[in-house]
Amino acid sequence: MKSGISLVLSFFLVYNIMSVAGSTSSTTAKETCDGGDFNDDSCAVLMTVSELVAQPSEEIVSVLGGIYEHSQWVAEEFSKEDGNTLKTVSTVSELAKRLKLIVNESSDEQKLALLRAHPDLCEKIEAMKALTKESQEEQSRSGLQSMTEEELKEFKTMNESYKNKFGFPFILAVRNANKDTVLSALEGRLHNSSSQREFNVALEQVHNIAWMRLLTKVNTDDAAGYLTCHVLDTANGIPADKMKIMLTRLTPEESAGFVGEFVTNDDGRLEGGPALKGDNFLVGTYQLEFSAGQYFASKGQSLNGTPFMDVIPIRFGIDNPDDHYHVPLLVSPWGFSTYRGS
Repeated sequence: MKSGISLVLSFFLVYNIMSVAGSTSSTTAKETCDGGDFNDDSCAVLMTVSELVAQPSEEIVSVLGGIYEHSQWVAEEFSKEDGNTLKTVSTVSELAKRLKLIVNESSDEQKLALLRAHPDLCEKIEAMKALTKESQEEQSRSGLQSMTEEELKEFKTMNESYKNKFGFPFILAVRNANKDTVLSALEGRLHNSSSQREFNVALEQVHNIAWMRLLTKVNTDDAAGYLTCHVLDTANGIPADKMKIMLTRLTPEESAGFVGEFVTNDDGRLEGGPALKGDNFLVGTYQLEFSAGQYFASKGQSLNGTPFMDVIPIRFGIDNPDDHYHVPLLVSPWGFSTYRGS
């Protein structure tokens, strides 16, 4: 009985949150068993981007046709490009950029139709059959099921106001979104955006959704991304050597867990090179834990009985398997700062 109620609630609380928990496989031939990427009710081997663009137009469209909601024309336009031009597209980043360009160069009418093709946040249960398979999977991960009755009422009111004001549904692309993130984004964009600005913001969200869908459609095992780290001791003006660092993968759930323990070298960088690379460099959420208290104690730094800065956790996300992610830490016994470096 409870499972039936949960299913109904999941169908009722439909919203445009892209919570893809996909990741790259450690095998050469990546497989998916979602029952319909290539053949209905069967497992399919995902091609690399280079393999995909070498396929006939029909095959390219069959793989990429659902990347943009109910807008197969984007994939069709891409498949019409010259064969030699298609061969130059070899990474998922390049493919996403090419598809995005097709959308951005389309008419305003086509863009508006694309926005309106996305399902409404509060679709009725009967409307679920009109959603694409991609949207059904995305909406099923809704964080809105935990809303109170009062929050749900507020949500529906703001959502209706948004549609009336802008003429298209509220669209938000977020992994692991919770209700607070959704409600805050809806309220902010409803009250703070001009019509033209919101049109552009919504279109960018559509591109983000397309990106996350694309990651589930191609094999990215050959991606060149990696993760590095650099720690600087700002109290003494030196690189922080011999600091212990632990890395944990938090999402996706199927590959979550402890990744490894590292120690910085004389330059404050990780011994042995990148913390993540190759098959282990997966899209997801991570946490680095820096043992700052232990480090400063080893330097003879005067610390309180309970150090103000002991273990420093930094949670961050990896979104692109092609990119270099660098996490610098500038730290003293009394504070720290970080950012995405290069």
